[in-house]
Amino acid sequence: MKIRSGGWVHRLLQRLAEQAREADKSLSMLEVAIDSDYEGLIITDAEGKILKVNQAYADFLGYPVPGMIGRPVTELVENTRMHIVARTGQAEIAHIQKINGHEMVASRIPIFREGKVVAVVGKVMFQDLDDLFAMIDRFKRLKNELEFYKTELSKRLGARYSFDNIVGTSAVLEQVKALGSRVARSDTTVLLEGESGTGKEMFAHAIHIASSRALGPFIKVNCAAIPENLFESELFGYVEGAFTGAQKKGKKGKFLLADKGTIFLDEISELPLTMQAKLLRVLQEREVEPVGSDHPKPVDVRIVAASNKGLSHLVEQGSFRNDLYYRLNVVRLAIPPLRERKEDIPLLVTKILHQLEKETGMPTIEVEPGAMERLTAYPWPGNVRELRNVLEQAMHTAVGSTITCQDIPKAVATEPTGQHGAPPDRGLKAQLTDLEEEIIRRTLAELKGDKQTAAARLGISKSSLYAKLEQYGAAARPA
Repeated sequence: MKIRSGGWVHRLLQRLAEQAREADKSLSMLEVAIDSDYEGLIITDAEGKILKVNQAYADFLGYPVPGMIGRPVTELVENTRMHIVARTGQAEIAHIQKINGHEMVASRIPIFREGKVVAVVGKVMFQDLDDLFAMIDRFKRLKNELEFYKTELSKRLGARYSFDNIVGTSAVLEQVKALGSRVARSDTTVLLEGESGTGKEMFAHAIHIASSRALGPFIKVNCAAIPENLFESELFGYVEGAFTGAQKKGKKGKFLLADKGTIFLDEISELPLTMQAKLLRVLQEREVEPVGSDHPKPVDVRIVAASNKGLSHLVEQGSFRNDLYYRLNVVRLAIPPLRERKEDIPLLVTKILHQLEKETGMPTIEVEPGAMERLTAYPWPGNVRELRNVLEQAMHTAVGSTITCQDIPKAVATEPTGQHGAPPDRGLKAQLTDLEEEIIRRTLAELKGDKQTAAARLGISKSSLYAKLEQYGAAARPA
């Protein structure tokens, strides 16, 4: 038959020739890839005869490549299972195989066509297990170094607690932790509200660590501890020569130090109204203006604020801006007081005692059941902070390795016949006075007599605190 140029037969032959050239090209590339592999590779047919072997494997076995093709694999490869995989059709991944005195990791994979095994591919992953062990050792060293640097970085950046460190399994606490974990994944502003000593700072730490900013700085600001005339320079910094006594090179404020991280504004209810307006501008514009500067600086920071006072009530009283409140109250976490999660007290007692044992070096100590019942029944106006203070006192007064009812401070050990442990036959005013006295006494004890900080924590003026101390006399002095 005569083939006409341009006819269908001619075009068909051209397409077939092109496909053959592409196939040859692909086959050639595959051959190069196989031969260039640093690890050993061998292919056998269904009968176990060698179809292909790369140079690396041939060199390892000590045979020339041409002399291996077509020969049974069992004649050339010690302890081979290629022929067994061809028979069973079951792949074998990462098996240890000993060849020429070397232990290596090998995988054997069957190739199927129309349901039948037509070939088996074998690959040597490590020609000697010593190489594998050396790699594992390097990996372990690198992992340990990474953990060390992560720990050091965490120490330097400030955040120490994760949600796992927040002790308790009560439903009310688990609900708050779950919401905190969810909101941590975003950059949303978070408002933490709860009584003093409930663990608001731990939640702030945990939110930062669980966020995408975990490797950034975590900067804490106690708004109740900063003198009003220093607020602006502390939060926003200042430039050189901004005022008399300013550092020569100026100073970065807390917001710029927290750039790319989280700033925790604790006791934000103590922020003066003038500073509330400036903080509102930071939230709106995402920029700060250092004292003495003529232009603002952009800042990328996530804000977590905390207050032991209800900000909504302060807004009603006119002592807190409503526009700032709405900016802060995007997601609110209400941290439950200890009296609302009493089932967590035994867990907290165990955790706190372990911490105190490490800090003081004192031997392991336990709490007798009767004493634990007293601790559980007490309403804990100072919450977890007060619980820790009581346990630390009890550790030092306990005789032996067990805390008994006699070791618990009198105010806590009193039989709780009323809601807050006060006898029901006393009037409400007297009971509230006793409770106020106890809170002041314990706050001063925790702060080692620092009355200014105690007044800030209690949310009263220093003069009011002195008046109450005069009223209660020695009973309210630090224990």
